[in-house]
Amino acid sequence: MIVVQLKEGENIERALKRFKRKFERTGAIRELRARQAFTKPSVIKRKKMQKAIYVKKLQEAQEQ
Repeated sequence: MIVVQLKEGENIERALKRFKRKFERTGAIRELRARQAFTKPSVIKRKKMQKAIYVKKLQEAQEQ
């Protein structure tokens, strides 16, 4: 459970923004979307490998 303590004289919008940031960091929404449809482990592994290759190419391009 996420708890956000209100500070003395703090604006409610600011506290709500802190709550949203904390909630986003937990990864709950991302996990819910991932659970909506089953993805084979081989597909996950392939996507992970493709992302690693893409990131490596970007890093090599920045170095040059």
